[in-house]
Amino acid sequence: MNTLITLFWIAVAIALAMGAGWLFRTVAVSVTRGPTARALRTAPITAAFGMLVIVLYILTAIFAPVIAPYAERAVVGGQFLPWDSTHIFGTDNLGRDMFSRLIYGARNTVGIAFATTALAFAIGSILGLLAATVGGWIDQALSRLVDILMAIPSLIFSLLLLAIFGTSVVTLILVIATIDSTRVFRLARSVAMNIVVMDYIEAAKLRGEGLWRLITREILPNAMAPLVAEFGLRFCFVFLTIAALSFLGVGIQPPTADWGSMVRENAALITFGDVTPLLPAGAIALLTVAVNFVVDWMLHRASGLKE
Repeated sequence: MNTLITLFWIAVAIALAMGAGWLFRTVAVSVTRGPTARALRTAPITAAFGMLVIVLYILTAIFAPVIAPYAERAVVGGQFLPWDSTHIFGTDNLGRDMFSRLIYGARNTVGIAFATTALAFAIGSILGLLAATVGGWIDQALSRLVDILMAIPSLIFSLLLLAIFGTSVVTLILVIATIDSTRVFRLARSVAMNIVVMDYIEAAKLRGEGLWRLITREILPNAMAPLVAEFGLRFCFVFLTIAALSFLGVGIQPPTADWGSMVRENAALITFGDVTPLLPAGAIALLTVAVNFVVDWMLHRASGLKE
């Protein structure tokens, strides 16, 4: 009986999610014009649901001080208070409001993950396109350096560097962006290698275009589709890496609200059958699934395949 009830509620949740995705797609198509509207009209319900979740997370991060009933670090009650009308999701191990911490966690965790991914892409894309365009010893040197860095497990390497340089937010962003840029470098170089042999690239070289203009005007626009799709995937990996490091105690440091550290701080409640620690874990999982839904759609569009 319990299994049937669980399956029923899962089916209800899926139906509500698909309905919300359909409604979001309908509204988005009605308020947009041109190619954007045509693209959204053909988007699957899963991609529409993913975009809806991403928009909600962004709005939550921006308006966190307005939405959250309490301050991020305010102690408002006793430790591990149960869910009630005053504290929707109870309190944590220090008596801070869990709902407020979840709201502020969206700003901190997602914001830092986005900044890290953007920096990783800036480094990896520029170096990858440069290596493919110039070739020669520059390509060999960068490629061998990337091979060495990729041979080291990324989580262990991150833990080592953070232990050496400290666990400030700036250090966290720089360390993870540097490690993750190696993956972006490999993709950018691979895509660019297929572009630099095209006739229009040779024609641009014969026109006397400089290296920077060649990369930004000729190569990058034609490599943008796979890079944009990879950005979504990289964001998921970076997001999960930051959450894992925070769970291990070397990521975003307290008292800053972060979903990974919130799981660690309240993990003891699982022993008593309290699902509160699963809330930040669920927030991490929901955003990861939503981004992957959107990325799958973008990859499908970039491949040129038809439904």
